[in-house]
Amino acid sequence: MQERHATLINKSANPAPLGLMGFGMTTVLLNLHNIGLFEISSMILAMGIFYGGLSQVIVGIMEWKKGNTFGTLAFTSYGLFWLSLVGILTLPKFGLTNTPEPIEMAFYLGLWGVFTFGMFLGTFKKNRALQFVFGTLTILFLLLAIGDISGNLTVTRIAGIIGIICGSSAIYTGFAEVLNETYKKTVFPVFPITKKP
Repeated sequence: MQERHATLINKSANPAPLGLMGFGMTTVLLNLHNIGLFEISSMILAMGIFYGGLSQVIVGIMEWKKGNTFGTLAFTSYGLFWLSLVGILTLPKFGLTNTPEPIEMAFYLGLWGVFTFGMFLGTFKKNRALQFVFGTLTILFLLLAIGDISGNLTVTRIAGIIGIICGSSAIYTGFAEVLNETYKKTVFPVFPITKKP
């Protein structure tokens, strides 16, 4: 009796561009606040809940389905980061908890910086575009933590500039993945890591 084997081909779409866009656009908007352009309003909070938060959690689950451990950890974690940040900003307004002290926020942001640095190390097997996103994000978290713990507004403003650059690089990488796949050629380079022979 002859054995037959079926090969399943995964034809699901690449979810990463959605996660990169959700992260990038929300990061740019929040850091426009950090440079002093406008106050935190429902616009930033809604982006944090839906596009930065829920969309990235969904993308993380989709990456899990595709067997991408890095994408699963990155997108799910940063989606939950945005949701937790919105919770930190809004829960005190409902009288459910106290507003965190600057030192508490510094530890919160610093710990996310440690996490991001670990993810940054993982990008050395990915591409230069992702390295730039995670590298600038590590610096962003560090500067935000220093700004909170020191109360130095200049540091927070500098962090805002880094955040805008970081978010913009994530948007670029998201567009690159979509357009390169759509046109079946390099429209926006992501500078892949060349393997040594």
